[in-house]
Amino acid sequence: MAGTSLVMSDGSLVSRLDRRLYAVESLFALLSGLAVFSLMVLAVVSVSGRNFANHPLPGYVDWIEQAMPLIAFMGISYVQRDGGHIRMDMLVGALRGRALYAAEFINTLAIFLLMVMMVWGSWAHFDRSFDITAPLWSRDSSMDIALPLWPAKLLAPVAFTILCLRLILQLWAYGHAFITRAERPIAVPMVADAVTQAAMEADTVTSPKEDH
Repeated sequence: MAGTSLVMSDGSLVSRLDRRLYAVESLFALLSGLAVFSLMVLAVVSVSGRNFANHPLPGYVDWIEQAMPLIAFMGISYVQRDGGHIRMDMLVGALRGRALYAAEFINTLAIFLLMVMMVWGSWAHFDRSFDITAPLWSRDSSMDIALPLWPAKLLAPVAFTILCLRLILQLWAYGHAFITRAERPIAVPMVADAVTQAAMEADTVTSPKEDH
């Protein structure tokens, strides 16, 4: 499973690219969070309308369909950068040095190849829905209020493409660390030891008064 991770940075090219991509990933993660909040607001409006006016929000399920790709996909690259995805660390966590970098490189390469196929497949799914000559540029729509579905379908290949860029950066970083035998790889999440993890957790609960 995922643990507390550290991502080191410096003035190198891969680190600068990492920080710039992280800004994009942070924006996507923010959009994902706003989508969750929006669904909560829609749920309150729909339930309130049903209970007090006997008139629920029209197209509530349709809007959920549109928001689901935002919730499901837009934050995956952000989480990948910080090492937050669920995984088994029993074997990898016991490795050190070049053995660890090689294992992480192979694992990241496998994910990258899978995501390239996911980009291709999700783009084909979007392409079947999008038609520039059709009303609202859409060949299909939601069942209740006829929202075009292609915007939601476009989010998947966009999010997967951002993830592929993140994986390319991590492959570069792990490969460089393997070649140079770096002690602290740059731009990749490294699982913190118990002491560091405890210190990081303590910092999150330290009050401003204690800092003074």
